[in-house]
Amino acid sequence: MQRYKCILSYDGSGFSGYQVQPNKRTVQLELETVLAKMHKGLPVKVSGSGRTDAGVHAKGQVIHFDSALPIPEPKWEMALNSMLPSDISVLSVEKVNESFHARFDAIGKEYRYLIHLSSKRDPFQRNFSYQYPYFLSVDDMKQASKYFLGTHDFTSFCASKTEVIDKVRTIETIEFVVDGDLLVIRFVGNGFLYNMVRILVGTLLEVGAGNRSPSDMAEIIAGQDRRLSGKTAPAHGLYLWEVFYNKTT
Repeated sequence: MQRYKCILSYDGSGFSGYQVQPNKRTVQLELETVLAKMHKGLPVKVSGSGRTDAGVHAKGQVIHFDSALPIPEPKWEMALNSMLPSDISVLSVEKVNESFHARFDAIGKEYRYLIHLSSKRDPFQRNFSYQYPYFLSVDDMKQASKYFLGTHDFTSFCASKTEVIDKVRTIETIEFVVDGDLLVIRFVGNGFLYNMVRILVGTLLEVGAGNRSPSDMAEIIAGQDRRLSGKTAPAHGLYLWEVFYNKTT
């Protein structure tokens, strides 16, 4: 058996998230269905770097699977893309050591959140960025984001239903890029909790709208209470952009 690492992108609009769920269309199910066909009906387990929710997109999701089929790496990419639906694209396939794990070997991730700053609805953006037609102070959002940098307990920015006990994470970078009427917020860290990026964005939007002060972020972090932070920003503005691994992995 050979282990393969794949990087894939997908449009999350038509999926109920990445992970297999009963009677739901998911990215993992589509991948495992195609791999089972290639293996004459035998099940092939796919492991991802992490889950994405319904509507969340990916530019660089990473998965791994094991196979005994004697297919060269470039042919794997071609074969998978020829059978997968058009809203999933396999960008690369490479052989890796059998100890590699897409989730447990990841040392960091980058997420990006896209906000459409316009009062006019764009039908070509409706599934791929969050339209925000109101006043927004990006400068205030930048000031607020500085409180999130470094290592903190992010309980206040995690969905209350999560089963994760350790909520300490490190955010290395939060960057704001304005390109025309599109605001891109880039988050890089060693890991992110369930809904963490979307709650961070929702809170930053409240700061940008003038409903919170940037200095309020210190109290929210210290309070370790989900009720203190802002609303969860919509899923369709979020992208899992890249997953980082050690170069030797």
